[in-house]
Parts: sequence; C-alpha cells; structure tokens
Amino acid sequence: MSFHILEDCIECGVCIPECPEGAITEGSPYVIDPKLCTECGACAEVCPVDVCLPAPGSAEPASAEPVGIKTEGERITNE
Repeated sequence: MSFHILEDCIECGVCIPECPEGAITEGSPYVIDPKLCTECGACAEVCPVDVCLPAPGSAEPASAEPVGIKTEGERITNE
C-alpha cells in the first residue's frame, strides 16, 4: 500500500524533496504514486498541515526498531 495526500494539501512542496523514492508529484493536491511509495512516512513528518496519511487499508509505517532485536539482557531471536 502507500501514503496518500488529502484534498487539504496547500501545495507548499516541502514533501517532494523528502521522499527518498521520488513518489510525490505536483498536482492539486500533490499525488503520491502508490507503486513507488514505501510507506517510510518522510512526507508525513514534514507536512505542515498533516495531510500525508497512510492510504486506507495500508499498513502503518515501518518501525525504526528492527524485528528480532531485543533490548539489554535479552536473547536475540528470529521472530
């Protein structure tokens, strides 16, 4: 799945250079190409009006903590 941009987009352009995949193009509102979007959430982090959201039915952005890595004193496992 992917992120999408709501109609309330103010077309400020701050999201475009933040997208590592180049998935965002200008429009009214701006558009995120779902084939290129990796759901990293970089667009949502910089959007001043909070209109970059996960598309309905898509997964939440990937967690920054790797799967299978445990904290202090715990055994590393494959989960």
